[in-house]
Amino acid sequence: MRMSPTATVPRAVRTATVLTAFALSVTLAACGQSGEGGSKEKKPGGKGSTIGIAMPTKSSERWIADGRNMAAEFKKLGYRTNLQYGEDDVDQQVSQIENMITKGVDVLVVAAIDGRALSDVLHQAGEQGIKVISYDRLILGTPDVDYYASFDNEKVGELQAGYILDKLGLKSKSGSEKGPFNIELFAGSPDDNNTRYFFQGAWKTLKPYIDKKQLVVRSKQTKLDQITTLRWDGGTAQKRMDDLLTSAYSSAQVDAVLSPYDGISIGVISSLKSDGYGTGAKPYPVVTGQDAEVASVKSIIAGQQTQTVYKDTRALAKQAVQMADAVLNDKKPEVNDTKTYDNEKKVVPAFLLDPVSVDKSNYRAQLVDSGYIKASDLR
Repeated sequence: MRMSPTATVPRAVRTATVLTAFALSVTLAACGQSGEGGSKEKKPGGKGSTIGIAMPTKSSERWIADGRNMAAEFKKLGYRTNLQYGEDDVDQQVSQIENMITKGVDVLVVAAIDGRALSDVLHQAGEQGIKVISYDRLILGTPDVDYYASFDNEKVGELQAGYILDKLGLKSKSGSEKGPFNIELFAGSPDDNNTRYFFQGAWKTLKPYIDKKQLVVRSKQTKLDQITTLRWDGGTAQKRMDDLLTSAYSSAQVDAVLSPYDGISIGVISSLKSDGYGTGAKPYPVVTGQDAEVASVKSIIAGQQTQTVYKDTRALAKQAVQMADAVLNDKKPEVNDTKTYDNEKKVVPAFLLDPVSVDKSNYRAQLVDSGYIKASDLR
C-alpha cells in the first residue's frame, strides 16, 4: 500500500509549518490593509495620490471655475482628482464625500453647502487619516478640519460698505453735512459661515453713519437673521426686495443696497427695474456685489450694478493645492492666520488672500487684462 506524502513527516514539524504559513498570511494581509481601521499605503512624495474635491453647486460660475482650476493644478503636480458638485443638496454632498472616502482619496478639499452638516462624514475621514482642507467656506462644529483656504472675508464686507460711503460722498470733506440716504441691507445664506464675516465687516463700517442718521434703513431690518438669503439665491433676494419696496418705499427712494454677492445683486436689480428704477426720475441706487461674475460685470458696464468684489479664485485654487501637496509630502502648509477662524471645536489654521473692489473704472485692468474674464464674454 502506497503511503501519503505527509505520512513520513513528524507531526511536530507539520504543525510548525502550518503555524508559520498562517503567521505569514496574516502579516501579508496586514501590510496590504487599507479599509476602515487600517493604514493607507504611503505613496512616495504623494505623487499618484487622489484628491477628493467637493464643490457646492454648478449654479454659480465661480464654483465651476474653482473646481476646474483645482483639478488642473493638481494634475500638473501628478495627482488624480475626484471632482463632485453637490448642487446645493446637503445630503447629496454628504453622500459624495462618503463615496470619496470609500474609494480611498488621500486628501479632501471641501467647499461646504451647509457648514454644520459634515461632522459625521468628516469623522469618517479623520478615522481613515484623510486630511481635510476647508475651501472658502469654513466647516463648523468638527475637529476633523485641518486647514482653511479663503479670502479675508471681513475685508470683503468692509470694501462693499466703504464703497457705498464713498459713492454717497459720506467720506468726503463735506461728508458730515450729507444725507440722510436710504439704504437696505442683504446678507448671504444663514448656513454659510462666511455670511457672518461679510456682514461683520460691512456693519462695523456702516453703523457709525446709521447711528448719526446719515444712513437710514427704512425697513428697520438691520439684524443678521432678518436679512439673510438662503442659498444665496437671486430669486429669493428679488422677492425680499419687492416686499421692501412695497412696505417702506411707497413715498421714498432707495439710495443704496448692500448686497454681498453678485447673484443676489442681479435679483435686487430686477426688483428695482420692475419698480421703475433706472430712469431719469429714479436712478439706480448704489448696489454692491461679490465674485465678479460675468453677468454682474456686464451690469456694471451698463450702469446698473455699481460694484463687485473680485476674488481671484485661480489664486485660491493654487493655495488649496499647495496646502494639499504639503500635507502629502509631510510638510506644514503655509498659513497666515492662526487666530481668527474658530469653528467651535478648534481654531483652524488659515491662509487668507486679499479681495479687490471693482467698478466701471477698473474692471478692465483687474478682470480682463489679468485674464480672469475674456473681453469677448463682456460684449
